Amino acid sequence: QVQLVESGGGLVQAGGSLRLSCAASGRPSSYYAMGWFRQAPGKERELVAGISWNGGTTYYSDAVKGRFTISRDTAKNTVYLQMNSLKPEDTAVYYCAVDRTGVVVISAFEYWGQGTQVTVSS
Repeated sequence: QVQLVESGGGLVQAGGSLRLSCAASGRPSSYYAMGWFRQAPGKERELVAGISWNGGTTYYSDAVKGRFTISRDTAKNTVYLQMNSLKPEDTAVYYCAVDRTGVVVISAFEYWGQGTQVTVSS
């Protein structure tokens, strides 16, 4: 069992930046891929960024490519999402999740955190 705790969300003006963190505990493995999802009101949850177990492969959705950066600190069992040039449409609850395949497989993510709210004002 893996527990995930997200932090770093908040209210920011359009064009601003936020850095989200996700700390894993329980039985985390350095061989797990990690990902950040988001869910806006009335919309389905979507994967916005993922990182493979060794950081060698990253995935970004078209909506955030070039603005968001995912990274991980394996020693700290923590994954980060640096979000720059934020837009009002980035407003959502952001969740991190674990993919035990080690590579980024959207359907394989599990062990969701409780989420952190990101609100971008125009």
